[in-house]
Amino acid sequence: MGLVGGVLGFFIGLPIGLAAAYFVYLRYFAARRLQDPVIRPLRDLDSETLQTTIPDIPLWVKSPDYERIDWMNRFIFDMWPFLDKAICNNIKRATRPIFDQYVGKYGIESIEYGQMTLGSLPPTFQGIKVYEMLEKELVIEPVIRWASIMNVIVNVKVHSFKVSAQLEDLHIMLTPRVTLKPLVPSFPCFSNLCVSLMEKPSIDFRFKLFGGDVMAIPGLYQYVQDQICKQISILYHWPKVIQIPILDGASGATKKPVGILHVKVIRAMNLLKMDLLGKSDPYVKMRLSGERLPSKKTTVKMSNLNPEWNEHFKFIVKDPGTQVLELHMFDWEKVKMHDKLGMQVIPLRLLTPYESKLFTLDLVRSMNPNDPHNKKNRGKLVVELTFDPFRDDSRTSAASDGEGSASARREADGESSGGVLLVSVENAEDVEGKRHTNPYAEVLFRGERKKTKVIRKTRDPRWSEEFQFMLDEPPVEDRIHIEVKSKRRGLPFPNKESLGHVNINLVDVVNNGRINEKYHLINSRNGMIQVEIKWSTV
Repeated sequence: MGLVGGVLGFFIGLPIGLAAAYFVYLRYFAARRLQDPVIRPLRDLDSETLQTTIPDIPLWVKSPDYERIDWMNRFIFDMWPFLDKAICNNIKRATRPIFDQYVGKYGIESIEYGQMTLGSLPPTFQGIKVYEMLEKELVIEPVIRWASIMNVIVNVKVHSFKVSAQLEDLHIMLTPRVTLKPLVPSFPCFSNLCVSLMEKPSIDFRFKLFGGDVMAIPGLYQYVQDQICKQISILYHWPKVIQIPILDGASGATKKPVGILHVKVIRAMNLLKMDLLGKSDPYVKMRLSGERLPSKKTTVKMSNLNPEWNEHFKFIVKDPGTQVLELHMFDWEKVKMHDKLGMQVIPLRLLTPYESKLFTLDLVRSMNPNDPHNKKNRGKLVVELTFDPFRDDSRTSAASDGEGSASARREADGESSGGVLLVSVENAEDVEGKRHTNPYAEVLFRGERKKTKVIRKTRDPRWSEEFQFMLDEPPVEDRIHIEVKSKRRGLPFPNKESLGHVNINLVDVVNNGRINEKYHLINSRNGMIQVEIKWSTV
């Protein structure tokens, strides 16, 4: 009876206890939670409470310069399923030639996409700023946030062993500056898309190898994020620009060289002491923004904090209105990486054609105005710049007189006017190899060799690539050698063969300023090549 009574008491007392607790909750606690909320104006809240209450204030609210573009976000959301497929297909086509370059090397047998999707969530624009439109360009600054549920799988076969790499959950926060230039009367009405980042990007993702999350390794996650953001900033942080051609050369809208920039690096003063003995071994490295050409360097001045160079350099200018000259000062090291002493930039729009201008620059650590290291005195750099536009027969005599005086000054300093030889390799027809036909063109002039990209499996390649040769005198007695070759990468070594060549005398180019002709390829049955060559002088 005791056991039976205890069981009955438990099953009877438990419901009664729960019911009593429920009524107590309704009487004393639920009433408090159902009270009307306390309403306070936002102006009465402190900054911390406001930030907690409203964690993500839209940019168009915080900054009146940014416009609200919800209509674009709705448009992209509706179009995203189709944009996803189109973008993925373009990525596959663009990366296929890159993958093919590695197939056959390092034991790699194949590289294929297993799966690719950018997810169901499209990028969103938090706001956009449109700058006052200049004569032939449009500048906009959107703020983009993308929390994608992407899934990209790449399968690599190495020595019959399959390796899978997977990229997931990519989150990006970007503030790019997009410049559409120049504006032209041909659809889509601009020839180039120039992009640079105004702030360091924020990037987060998951990367899996062999099915395991590599980012879960302690300490690796933060290191990888920092390195990616750092490298992207080095490549694309303003004033560095990535230029994407939109219209091809046939439209007549691509950027062409318009002149030559003469740079004279004169001296530096009061540089930082980087060596143990209180000295530095400085040299200057310089390049024009928007160009992929290698940087040019001065000689190294050993153990000198006030070096003098008086060295001359030339750069080909395509857009003096937007390009800047980047100057970087380094301390030369024999073993380790060269230390950076400082940098500075000079916008070419500050120059007047044919007039030399002297600049005394205060070196800074970076072009970020909020960098606290910029307050440190890093010394000065003195340079002289002269921009000489290419000759135009319609120019006035006054401009010619100005050019003559500038040329005379440079000749007195030991320089000649010279010019630029522009070689555009457009396309070829009916080229054929004995073993394979993956054609590319190779241009050889005065010992300098330049190559176009490789077009796979075609007899009618179209390259539309331009090469530049800066000369101190007209190439009247020179000729240029252009050869079409085929290249196949495979085991055990790369295989090349010639598909024909042509030698072009440049005397007609110098006399006429330009030629644009088709040439029969020597040692080719029916091969032809289209070449345009221009000679521009200053």
